[in-house]
This record gives sequence, C-alpha cells and structure tokens, in this order.
Amino acid sequence: MKLPKELLNGCLIFIGIGVYFLLMNALGYADLFYLRLVNVFFVFYGVNRTIAMNLAEGKKTFIANAISAMTTSLVGVFLSIIGLVVYSYMQGGDSYVKSLPKTFLFGGNPSVNTYSICLLFEGIASSVIVTMLLMLYWNNRLTTD
Repeated sequence: MKLPKELLNGCLIFIGIGVYFLLMNALGYADLFYLRLVNVFFVFYGVNRTIAMNLAEGKKTFIANAISAMTTSLVGVFLSIIGLVVYSYMQGGDSYVKSLPKTFLFGGNPSVNTYSICLLFEGIASSVIVTMLLMLYWNNRLTTD
C-alpha cells in the first residue's frame, strides 16, 4: 500500500524535527531558544517536496496544491505535538515542562497540556505561513496553460 505524499512528507517533517530536538537535548543545547527556530526548515523541506511531487505528477492547480501543502505541514505539526506530549510524560510530565527554558512563549508554570496547545497554535500559524510562502514561490510554475 502506497502512503499519500502528504502523509509521507508530514512524517518526514516529524522525524526531522524529532531527531533534531533529541540531538539538541543530547548535546545540551536545548535551552538555546534561537536554535529551536531551525525546525521551520524541516517544514519547508516537507512542504516543498509535496509541491514538487504534485508538479511531477502534472498537478498544476493552485488550490489543490495549496491544500496538499497545508495538509503536509499540519500532519507534521500534529505528529510533532503528539511526540512532544509523549516525550514530556516520559520525562516526568509537568515537572519536565517546568524545567524547560522560560524564554519560550510562557510565563508562570505551564502544564504539559498548556505547553502543547500553545505549541499547536504556533505550529498551525507557521504551517499557514510556510504554505503561503512556498505557494508564492511556486506560483509561476502552477499556472495552467
């Protein structure tokens, strides 16, 4: 059975982000908030790959490619949030989240759920931005003849 390209590339985004964050944690760089911004490159890669695959298949409709690109990025975001929740509970739950750097999004003492929901909203917003940017980039290639 062949997986849809949106699911395949969304899983690639998830794997890339997961390995990157585990590597940052293992190397002791998890507290550097600006290194967490690198995860957007994994999203760019997965979404760009989906659009390129659509073009290779001859799909040049703007709306269909935008939906496919957005689906890819949202799959990556949702899988990443699920992975974060599982990892957080494996590391101690709310006490693990409280040990994370305070420079990221939150004041006070967020719970695993609060932390995850806030990252979900941030991930959805970044998915929309990445999709829009890549659709603008590919726009001249998507016009129908």
